[in-house]
Amino acid sequence: MDARVLNEGRIPKRILKILLDSLSNGVVPRSGAPYIAIGRTQEIASLLENLETCADGGSFTRFLIGRYGSGKSFLIQLIRGNALERDFLCADADLSPERRLTGGNGGGLATDRELIHNLSSRLCPNGMALSAVLGRSCSEISASLAQSGQKPDTEEGRSIAEATAERLLAGLSDQVCGFDFVMVLRAYFRAFFRGADAEEEACLRFLRGEFGTKTEARAALPVPVSDIVRDDNWYDYMKLWACLAVRLGYKGLLVCIDECVNLYKIPNRIAREANYEKMLGIFNDTLQGLAPHLGVIFGGTPQFLEDTRRGLFSYDALRSRLTDSRYVKAGYQNLSSPVIRLQALSPNELLALITRLSKLSAMLEGTQEQLTAAQMEQFLSAQLSRPGAGEMVTPREMIRDFMTVLHMLRENPDLTFEQILSDSQDTPAGQAAGPGASISFDDLEF
Repeated sequence: MDARVLNEGRIPKRILKILLDSLSNGVVPRSGAPYIAIGRTQEIASLLENLETCADGGSFTRFLIGRYGSGKSFLIQLIRGNALERDFLCADADLSPERRLTGGNGGGLATDRELIHNLSSRLCPNGMALSAVLGRSCSEISASLAQSGQKPDTEEGRSIAEATAERLLAGLSDQVCGFDFVMVLRAYFRAFFRGADAEEEACLRFLRGEFGTKTEARAALPVPVSDIVRDDNWYDYMKLWACLAVRLGYKGLLVCIDECVNLYKIPNRIAREANYEKMLGIFNDTLQGLAPHLGVIFGGTPQFLEDTRRGLFSYDALRSRLTDSRYVKAGYQNLSSPVIRLQALSPNELLALITRLSKLSAMLEGTQEQLTAAQMEQFLSAQLSRPGAGEMVTPREMIRDFMTVLHMLRENPDLTFEQILSDSQDTPAGQAAGPGASISFDDLEF
């Protein structure tokens, strides 16, 4: 984040309010993540390099692995924001018992619907960008016609516009599921230029995966289709979207799938392995260059990855691809690996984080900061002095506790910081943070 934005108070108040409310309740914000981005420099650089590869026609799959509250979901949203700024289309979804990669009960289709619902662009960063993305392309075609002296509202103008749209779709029908995809998009463009709103909406329903049967789709669509988006083919449509995104003027498509621990929780071994097999197919496609302009990020816990009974390492084909090399030592990272393991933030990074939060909270309230630099150091020292802090204290917990202190001080004018700290700590507030936990403001940039 440009420090001048923070120092000059140029963050929109609406974004600031949503950001701080989300953080106070332990929720990862969809907007405003760059304003509190601290640390993770190497991980971010590696993922941004992947995006550059994707923009050049490559593809990738990465696994972000970290404990609950370690910041993996935040990092996903941060990279998503960077991708939008670089003019990618982004689609994100959290897996759940109802949303999987595949499943006989429509779990894969439910994930596809969530991804398309959350489809975002730079102009529509909060999702539901499907109609805006296609509509923008149609508007650009109409504007180009007008500049060339053609009238888009005449029969001749509409024919030229449809022919221009047809050129955007050339070659897509050769891919898996491409024939129906192109046929529906062709019908969408025709309906848009001719003002057939009902047909246009039916085409969008197909693209959103909302038809449950082929019979229902054929009855609603203006063109006959041989298939629909299903539980077992939704990923093929993601590859088509990535190719179409480039033709519409974007750099590619980034797909972010978080909460993959829900695959680990599937009780039935056959169903669980079917999902891992789907994940293997995605991994192989992207690493072999068979999904141009597509990037996929999975987020999960160490248990989801490493458990040899139910995790990814229980599936031999994935374990052989994702396990660390014997040359990787503890405490070191190999960021060329598909797996990024999130390390704990250092004390100095945590100090920078709560300092940033203090500034943002004061900016939102239009007041001076409630805590001094010494008090923030004291708060952090007390947090890191707790028994088991190395395992228990995560960025999420640190943020929630710090925001709680700020809220209590604002809402209770008679309460002091020292009272809050002394009433809540099991150890003396001024105790040192432990071996190697050097806390200072030296060389920190806010």
